[in-house]
Amino acid sequence: MLKTFSIGGVHPHENKLSAHQPIIKAEIPAKAAILLGQHIGAPAVPVVAKGDYVLAGQLIAEAGGFVSANIHSSVSGTVKAIEPRTLATGGKCNAIIIENDGEYKEVEYTPAKLEDLSRDEIRERIKAAGVVGMGGAGFPTNVKLTPKNPENIDYIIVNGAECEPYLTSDYRRLLEESDKVVMGLKVALKLFDHAKGIIGIEDNKPEAIRIMKEKTANEPDIEVKELKTKYPQGGERCLIYATTGRSINSSMLPADAGCI
Repeated sequence: MLKTFSIGGVHPHENKLSAHQPIIKAEIPAKAAILLGQHIGAPAVPVVAKGDYVLAGQLIAEAGGFVSANIHSSVSGTVKAIEPRTLATGGKCNAIIIENDGEYKEVEYTPAKLEDLSRDEIRERIKAAGVVGMGGAGFPTNVKLTPKNPENIDYIIVNGAECEPYLTSDYRRLLEESDKVVMGLKVALKLFDHAKGIIGIEDNKPEAIRIMKEKTANEPDIEVKELKTKYPQGGERCLIYATTGRSINSSMLPADAGCI
């Protein structure tokens, strides 16, 4: 039986117009304006100044508090200004303006094998990389992976529900970058002693379900769960109930129910 939450919900008319279009890289403009408020919490603090030359992948702004995230340059070039720019919300925050030299010279990065890293090292790498959630708030991932009682975490849930009628980004990610999704989940699972991984995908995406089941066939700690196609299946409270049967009230966080 398909998993879902208990009360209400609706299946709006689907308009998955880009479902069969592959992911492409956006064109980078001649000048890149990199906002310091790309995430919930305190804006990042610049560590570069006007006139500095920066590399692609270089740290250009540090987290401005515990709930904040590092920001890196997406281009190589010269910092032309640090000035206010308009956010999608209509407000303003400072942005680092970089004149793109088109060469994309990259900062040196030293990779590591997951099995060689301690939990603290994993969290530090996630923090240093400035990883944030892509659900809108941009919640810093290292904060989410550092709950008060890590021994109580039973499930790490990957939200592939994509319940809204126009969304296709989760679907394309699951199809095209399934190995990265599984590896990211394995990284998170290493941080907790008893946690199991769940990948929740609505049943209007059978190809994504098939691929993810193939990719996790030899992963005993990861299960793909098929969800009923229904909005708001992708809401965290609904998703947690659908995949684990655990309820969360408005005063609770997912970690209070043993979930991330």
